[in-house]
Amino acid sequence: MLREDEIDGTPTAGTGRGTGAPLLARCALVAAAGALAMLLVALGEGGLLVVAAGLLGLVVWAAGVWWFLAYRGAVRVFGLLVAIAAPVAVLVLFAHHRLWLTALVLVGCWGAALAFAHAAVRRAAPEPPMRAHPAPRPLRPVLIMNPKSGGGKVARFGLIARAEALGARVVVLDRVTRSDLTELARTAVAEGADLLGVAGGDGTLALVAAVAAEQDLPFLVVPAGTRNHFAMDLGLDRADPTRSLDALTGGEELLVDLGEVSGRAFVNTVSFGVYADIVQSPGYRDDKAGTVLKLLPDLLVGPDAPRIAARVDATVLTDRQAVLVSNNPYGSTELLGLGDRRPRLDTGELGVLAIRVEDAAEAADVVLRGTRSTGLRKLTAQRVEVTVAEGGTGELPVAIDGDAQQTPVPVVCTLHPRALRVLVPYDRPGVAAPVPRLSRRRLVALAFGRTTEGRHGG
Repeated sequence: MLREDEIDGTPTAGTGRGTGAPLLARCALVAAAGALAMLLVALGEGGLLVVAAGLLGLVVWAAGVWWFLAYRGAVRVFGLLVAIAAPVAVLVLFAHHRLWLTALVLVGCWGAALAFAHAAVRRAAPEPPMRAHPAPRPLRPVLIMNPKSGGGKVARFGLIARAEALGARVVVLDRVTRSDLTELARTAVAEGADLLGVAGGDGTLALVAAVAAEQDLPFLVVPAGTRNHFAMDLGLDRADPTRSLDALTGGEELLVDLGEVSGRAFVNTVSFGVYADIVQSPGYRDDKAGTVLKLLPDLLVGPDAPRIAARVDATVLTDRQAVLVSNNPYGSTELLGLGDRRPRLDTGELGVLAIRVEDAAEAADVVLRGTRSTGLRKLTAQRVEVTVAEGGTGELPVAIDGDAQQTPVPVVCTLHPRALRVLVPYDRPGVAAPVPRLSRRRLVALAFGRTTEGRHGG
C-alpha cells in the first residue's frame, strides 16, 4: 500500500516489477498451445471425449442444481440426484476409457496457461492500490462496540480492555435501535470525539460511518462481525480484530466511497429480489439453509414470483429475479463475473449484478458463459433506480449490508466518492493489489513486446 511519504509513481512494464511480463505471457501461450496439441494428439485416444464429457457434465450438473433449488418434491430429489450423478459419471467414464492421463494433462496445461497469464498481466501493468495518507494520532477516539456481533467477538478478544488501554472511550451497545445508534454517534461527536469507530457487523458499521462522513471525522473499523466484508476489502485482519486497534497509536487514512440507498448509508451491498425476500423471512436467522430451500421455488419460478426492474444509468433492465448493487464493483471471475472481494473502494462507481434465470438451460448457460450469458448482467454505474417489474408502486424488500427492511419504490442507490476517511493500521495482511482485466489480445501483445500502457496514459 503506497503512502504519500513514499515514492510517487505507478509501476509499468518498464520497471523492475514488469520486466518478467513478456516471458510469463509467452509461457501462458506455450501452455495453451500445449493443451491444444495434447488434444490433437489424443484425438484417436479420447481427447475430444475428455472435453465433450467435461462440458456435458458441467451442463448437466448446472441443470440438476437448478431443479434442486427451483422446485419441490420429486423434482427436487431428481435434481439432487442429477447434480451428484453428473460429476460421478464423468469420473467413471474417464476411468472406463483410461483417459485419466489425458484429462490431467489437459487440465494441467490449461491451468498453467491461466496462472501464467494472470501473472503476466500483474507484472506488466499493475493497477495502483488505494493510496494511503499519513494520519495524526486521535486524541479523543470513541468506539462503539456490539457485544453480540460475531458470536461474542468483543468479549472473546478482549476488545473493550484493549481499546481503553490505548486511550479510547468505549460505548457498549445494549438493545439500541438504528436511530439510537446514529444518535449515540452524534452525541459522541458533540462531546468532542475526534474519531468514531465500530466493533461489530457491516450493518452497524454503515450507520456510524455515515455520521463520521457527515462530520468529516476519521472512522475506525474493528472486524467483530460474522463476515466483515468491508474489513476484508480494506485488508484488515479478520481473524484477529485487535490488530485494527493498532491504528489508534499509529496509522494511516484511506479515502473510500460511501454508498447511499434512499437516505441510508451502505458500505457493501444492497440486494433486491430473491435474496432480500429470503432475508425478510422470520425463520431466516434460526435456519438459513432450511429457509432458503423452502422459499426459493416460489421466488424463482412460482406463479407469484416477484420480478424487479432497474435503471442503471441509461441502461434499463426488466423482469429480473435479483439485482445486487455494491459500493464499488466486485472482482471478476471466469465463471460468474462476481469475485469474493472488491479490489478497490475508491473508484467512484457502483457495481451492479442483475440475474434472470428461468429454466435449467439458462442456468447452464450462466455457468458456462458467465457475464456473456443473457441471464447475467454485470455493469457499473453512478446511479441505480430499482422498482417492481410492471411499474407498480408500493414497497420492495431490500437487504442493506445484510439488514432486511421494506423500502418504498423507487429505491435509488448512489455513491459519495471518497467521502469516508478510514483509519487503518500500517500492517494489513489482507491488502492485495488490484489485477487488471485479462484478455487474449492483451496477452498476445505482451508476449510479443507490444505493451499497451501508452494507450492508457501509464
